[in-house]
Amino acid sequence: MTHAAVPPVRSAAEIRASLGHPVVDADGHWQESVPVFLDYLRDEGGPGAVEALQALTGGFYARWYDATPAERLERRIPRAPWWPEPANTLDRATSLLPNLLAERLDEFGIDVLLLYPSLGLFGLHIDDDDFRQSFGRAANRMAMDAFAPHADRILPVAIVPHRTPDQAIEALEDAIGLGFRAIFTTGAVRRTSTTGSPFVDFLALDSPYDYDPFWRRCQELGVAVTAHAGSLGWSDRSAPTNSVFNHIGHFANASHGFCKALVLGGVAGRFPRLRFGFLEGGVSWACQLHADVVGHWEKRNRDAVLANVRPSNLDLAQLGRLFDQHGGTLLGGRFDEFVRSPSWTRPYADIAELTESEVDLDEFASAAIDGPADLVEWFGQRFFYGCESDDKLVAWAFDGRSGTPLRAMWGSDIGHFDVVDMRQVLPEAFELVEEGLLTAKDFEDFVYRNAVRLHTAGNPDFFAGTRIEDQVASLLRA
Repeated sequence: MTHAAVPPVRSAAEIRASLGHPVVDADGHWQESVPVFLDYLRDEGGPGAVEALQALTGGFYARWYDATPAERLERRIPRAPWWPEPANTLDRATSLLPNLLAERLDEFGIDVLLLYPSLGLFGLHIDDDDFRQSFGRAANRMAMDAFAPHADRILPVAIVPHRTPDQAIEALEDAIGLGFRAIFTTGAVRRTSTTGSPFVDFLALDSPYDYDPFWRRCQELGVAVTAHAGSLGWSDRSAPTNSVFNHIGHFANASHGFCKALVLGGVAGRFPRLRFGFLEGGVSWACQLHADVVGHWEKRNRDAVLANVRPSNLDLAQLGRLFDQHGGTLLGGRFDEFVRSPSWTRPYADIAELTESEVDLDEFASAAIDGPADLVEWFGQRFFYGCESDDKLVAWAFDGRSGTPLRAMWGSDIGHFDVVDMRQVLPEAFELVEEGLLTAKDFEDFVYRNAVRLHTAGNPDFFAGTRIEDQVASLLRA
């Protein structure tokens, strides 16, 4: 039996009408038509690219379904979500048809929608350089053509493949030339070292490439870097039997790594006008990360390390007396042996070797952090965190008890399987106000101001030509 979705008691349109501000959806999705996309891909990459895409998309899910349960366990083939697209007929059509999506935005209570791809998300992980670049160009041209008639309401976001900085700059400039105002990467690249060791490169710390030219070009063009990153298929998210295990927290996991790298790798310090948005992972991970980095800085900055944990700080005379007094039958009389091997981390290295062999004590040197105030500014002003409608932990971002309020912004995720009724995304988000978790001002920041702050920090004209152009101009003047 088929059950129709039950609309909320108070519609999205009614909620929107009661607000004194616009609603900006910072992260919605559309479902690209594969046959249409193949036409664009053929233009950009030729027949070989079409064949490569068919092999890629055919194998992503098929390799799990085509394998036996024993093969899935043996080969550790991650189980992907079954049917990751809307199954509600009207919503499925809405995610596919740009004209229908634009027509229904008022029904959803959304003034302006920043629209990300779905098929396009996989394009950033293509191994072949030429195929990956042509995929990105094709996806961006298709999106721009599809939504050009609705530029007053829908702003598509461009794919920027970033396997190398040069490729990222090439894709960025091509997208800006097409008229895109927003771009996204994953913030992570899975690589293999020259010795065969797999690792995740977060682009900003210990990367085999220098991505500063890419960050600099984004800053020069006034483009915020949004990361639609996921960690499905990483070693801790490769359950062969349970897609829920793989899915829960995978966006937050990837954003956590990228954000740490931006901070400790010094990108946030070197590019003060650049803004970063971390999408679909919520904000609770960022509350904890901010507190963790502050705590580690207080204990592990160079001055603190030298003052508190340098091995040569030990008073051996006092330590010897304590051995004599309290060593008992187990340790009594063995103090000289201890001095020759005082640490389990490096047995048989004495105190002088432990002290002198560590020449690079300042693990915050690249970050150029002068103190917690820098971290408050970075986490609280220059980083933005995409949260979905059903995320109750959004409230953590606004109470500031983790050290500073964080700029959570609303991303509906319409177009994907976890939104079962597009009409309910704004009412579900508004429950945060109805339940007393957010104030009306908090909600305005959540569904409007923070998305505006992210995208206008480098480009005050980001919303020019949209239906909220005047409201945004007034907000920026204020």
